[in-house]
This record gives sequence, C-alpha cells and structure tokens, in this order.
Amino acid sequence: MTKETRKIEVVPYDPQWPDQFESEAEFIREALGDNCTAIYHVGSTSIPGLAGKPKIDIIAATKSPEDTIQKLEHIGFKYGGEYNIPMHYGFSKRGEREVNLHVYKEGNPKIELNLTFRDYLRSHPEVRDEYGLLKLELLKKKTSFEKNASMFTGYNLGKNTFIASVLRRAGFNCLRFVICTHFDEWKAAKDLRNRYFFNKTDHPDPYTWTFNHKDHLHFVLYKGVDIIGYAHIQLWPEARAAIRIIVIEKTYRQQGYAKQFLKWIETYLQSKGYKSIHTQAHPDSVGFYKHLEYADMPFNDPDGYEGDPRDTPMGKLLSVEH
Repeated sequence: MTKETRKIEVVPYDPQWPDQFESEAEFIREALGDNCTAIYHVGSTSIPGLAGKPKIDIIAATKSPEDTIQKLEHIGFKYGGEYNIPMHYGFSKRGEREVNLHVYKEGNPKIELNLTFRDYLRSHPEVRDEYGLLKLELLKKKTSFEKNASMFTGYNLGKNTFIASVLRRAGFNCLRFVICTHFDEWKAAKDLRNRYFFNKTDHPDPYTWTFNHKDHLHFVLYKGVDIIGYAHIQLWPEARAAIRIIVIEKTYRQQGYAKQFLKWIETYLQSKGYKSIHTQAHPDSVGFYKHLEYADMPFNDPDGYEGDPRDTPMGKLLSVEH
C-alpha cells in the first residue's frame, strides 16, 4: 500500500547547526548522567556545507539504553521505538528546534556506521556535493514523498545506494543486523530463502505471506554494506519464539558470523520479553546449536506443522532482561 507523506524540507547548510547540537547534547548529558558514555552529532546537519533537513541528528552511546526512556521523556523527547534497527532507541523533539535522537548501547556497530559516513563526507567535499545534488534530484520525484510498503519514504530509501557506496569507499566493514525494510534487503532475503531452501523443492516459497505478518520477523545480516545472512523468526504465544530459517552465504561460513547473528537475535528477543527460543535442527546443524547451549527440547509448534522427522527439536531458555 502506498501512502502519501508530508512535505520534505531540505535547506542550505546553517552554520548554527553545530551550536544547536552542543546545546541539545548538554541537556542530554545532564539528563542521562553516567549512563551516557559518548554523544555525537551525525546526519546532514553535522557536515559543513551540506544541505539537509533542518533536524539535528544526535547519537548517544549508553551503558543501558533501556534506562534512558523516562529520563529523556522528562526533558521533552518523545520515544518512537526501534524502527528497523534492533536495539535502537529512537527519540524525537519537535518545536522551535527539531531533534532526532538515536540511543544505542556503547559499541553498537550502527554508531561506527554513522561516524564513518559523516567523517568521509567531511573530508571529501566533492562527495558531499554529490550527495547534496542527489537530495535535490530525489525531491523532484513523486515517489520520494510516498511510503510504498515501507516505514520509510522513497526519499530516504533513494539515498541508500549512495550511502552504501560511500561506506564501501571508506572501508566500513562491521557486522550488523537489521529488520528487513529496504527493497534491497527484501530482495536479498528472498534470494537466500530460495537458493538455500525452496529451490531444492518442487514448489515455490509457500511462506511469502509471512513478510507482512506481525508474528514473523525477517532479519538480514550485513558485513559492511554486503548482506551475507538471513533469518526468519516466528513469534509464538507464551513468550516463545521459533527459528524458521537462519542461513549464511557459503563463502562466509565457518567464520563465526552465524554464531554472532544468532546471539544478537537472542538478545533482541530477550529485550522483548521472550523466554525461550526453539528450532528443529537439521542433523548437520545440531553441533552448531549445542555449541550455543541449545539442548533437546520439545518443539510444540502451536500451528501444528510437522517438521522433517530427521530433525532434532532443540531449544534454549532466555533470561529476560528488564
């Protein structure tokens, strides 16, 4: 479904933006105290000479992001949730000065991604100017003001290829995972599902309906700007979750990426209050799951689907974070 969005305003660079950041940063530091370990000015307003939306983007690195919500709301920020980035705490403040605040636990790779992009454009004015021209071109397109089966406008999604090219040139190579949102992510997810699972059968993927279902989560794993993994998680009643698919591209296997991917998914589920995670492990995967402390555990699929009799029902209890 396509939805129209309000006008997107892009204005020339304002030299007051850094001072506005410093003012907001001081309020945030005071509100969060020792929980805030670093604070950064990011986004277009942090890059001298670049036109952008007149909204100050700020990242706060913290020891405990979940403990920031009430304190930030107390100083005028509205909590908006994670969007498509697990373990992301998004806030906004509107009024005379508009601010987007992104709170992460210290060490989150999304922090380095934003700083890498910012610093590259700061030190490469020709690339900065190219980015500015791209924004102006996007504003000429009707699709830039629409949300087509996405939480983001065509304007935001249209910048993705350029941002990825900058990150690649800058040498960004961190591992990170997101909930599928951009059409490139959905394309990669479908490709990985088909190549490693459904192309081996005589039938097309019968579960594409899960792409738009509230009880199904679809993640992709990035290494730098390349998608190297995919996971499909089903959310069950009684605070249980099931691994329907988890796969890493063959060329990236045996390097610990699947282990890190699954650990991040477990942490994410914990943060949402899930108490256990379950799987039907293929014989080749039993050792992998045992290494991550999964044990024999009834699968008990509430939908009644029967798995491959060769698979081993396994699971793991999650310690719920508060």
